[in-house]
Amino acid sequence: MLRICSLNMNGIRAAYRKGFADWLAQHQPDMVCMQEVRIQDKDLTEAMRHPEGYTGHFNLAEKAGYSGVGLYLKEEPRAVHSGMGCNEFDPEGRIIRADYEQLTVISAYLPSGTSGDERQDAKYRFLAHFENWIAAFMDDHKTTGREYVICGDWNIAHHEIDLKNWRGNKKNSGFLPEERAWMTKIMTEMGWVDVYRNLYPDHSEECYTWWSNRGQAWANNTGWRIDYQIATPGAAAAAKHAWVYKEDRYSDHAPLVIDYELKA
Repeated sequence: MLRICSLNMNGIRAAYRKGFADWLAQHQPDMVCMQEVRIQDKDLTEAMRHPEGYTGHFNLAEKAGYSGVGLYLKEEPRAVHSGMGCNEFDPEGRIIRADYEQLTVISAYLPSGTSGDERQDAKYRFLAHFENWIAAFMDDHKTTGREYVICGDWNIAHHEIDLKNWRGNKKNSGFLPEERAWMTKIMTEMGWVDVYRNLYPDHSEECYTWWSNRGQAWANNTGWRIDYQIATPGAAAAAKHAWVYKEDRYSDHAPLVIDYELKA
C-alpha cells in the first residue's frame, strides 16, 4: 500500500506545536502533501525540514508568513519541481511536484477568494492557469500510462453534500456556481477523479476537512470538504481506503489520508 496524506497546516510551526510530529510517526504515510506552511526557509528547523524517515521538499512564498507548500517523502523521487510556469502565482508558493518512475504526486494550494472581489478575480485567473497545466498531465497519462495524484486545499466545495450550510453559502467564495462548474469540468470533461468521493459517494458530515475558527464550527461540525486528492483514473481505481483524521487537531483543516495499491 502507498499511503498519501494531504494537510493544510495553517502554519507548519503551529502544527508542530500541536503535535503533528507525533501523528506523522504514528501513521507513517509514505507521502505528505502540505499546504499553507507559512514559513521562510531560514525559519525551518531540521525537524521540520526532514522529520525522521522523511526527506522534505518545499516551495515557499516570497511573502513572509504566507502560503507555501511542501512534501515529506519516504522514498526519494527522480525529480522535484516547483510552480506551474506562471509569473503571477508562482511567487506565492502554491505548487510542488514529485516525479517517480510511474507516478507523479503534487501538492497544490489553490487561492481563496474570501477577502474580496480582487482576490476572487485572482482565484479565477489561477483556476484558468491550473486547468491548462493539469490538462497536459492528463494528456501524458493517456499517452504513457503515468499516474498522477494532485493533493491539496482547493478552496472549493464541489457539491451540496460537501458542506454543512450549503444554502447559506451559495453566494460565498468557495461555493459559487462558477467555482463548482469549474470543478465539474475538471471531473467530467477532463477525466480527473475525486478519489474520496469515488470511494464514498454518500459520505456527508464525515467528509468535512475544514472548519472555520469562528463561532462553534468545530464543535457543531459545521464544516466544508475543500481538501482533495484528485487522480488519474488508474490511480483512483487503486485507492482502497480513505479517511479524514479528526481525533486530534493540528490545524483548522484535518489530514485527508488515502491508501492506494500503487507503486511509485
